Amino acid sequence: MKIITVIPARGGSKSIPKKNIQLLNNKPLLSYSIEYSLRSKIVKKTIVSTDSEEISNVALKSGADVPFLRPAQLANDSSRDYEFMRHALDFFENKNEIYDFFVLLRPTSPLRPDGLIEKAMEIFTTNLNASSVRSVAKVKEHPYRTWMKDSSGAIKSIFKEIEEPYNLPRQELPNIFFQTGDIEVVSRDTLLKGSISGSNVYPLIINHQDMIDIDNWEDFTKAAEFIKI
Repeated sequence: MKIITVIPARGGSKSIPKKNIQLLNNKPLLSYSIEYSLRSKIVKKTIVSTDSEEISNVALKSGADVPFLRPAQLANDSSRDYEFMRHALDFFENKNEIYDFFVLLRPTSPLRPDGLIEKAMEIFTTNLNASSVRSVAKVKEHPYRTWMKDSSGAIKSIFKEIEEPYNLPRQELPNIFFQTGDIEVVSRDTLLKGSISGSNVYPLIINHQDMIDIDNWEDFTKAAEFIKI
């Protein structure tokens, strides 16, 4: 199996200017994801997909390949993950460089638990029908306990097909997960079919305490403190 890691790092960031290359404990945020991929012995190539020359230079210094600059139309606020992942696939296949699996590591999750790439590939190996694998964590606040106001001002459950889901004992609540930003792995076949997930998505379950998703300056502070521990 040939595995490639794609790290998306576009130049435009509104919440934190130049977020992907902001220093987190004296290291560019982007570098954490690059180094994580480079530590994996099963990854053949680690690339950064960016539209920015400045980010490209940082990525190269951190050890990643930057084989292209991402087209501007694939690097705006509305760009979807599938678009830049398929762009990477097409770029390499036009050079007769074929990869079987594409690992997506977002720079905003710099402190991943060790071994996630390897664990994801184990899931593919034991579930041959898997179209993709993505990291998830169990919800803290169960959606069966959520309510929505109706036009009269009363609150109703959003799960109309279940009788009084909000009154179910905790032991009877189904396991429900939300996706984290730590890792996604998609097969080549799934990308060629026009999706980054496909119809058979398998979970890679991680713990809440291992999750850090940087979206604002407060998150940067929390991540810096976590590194010091």
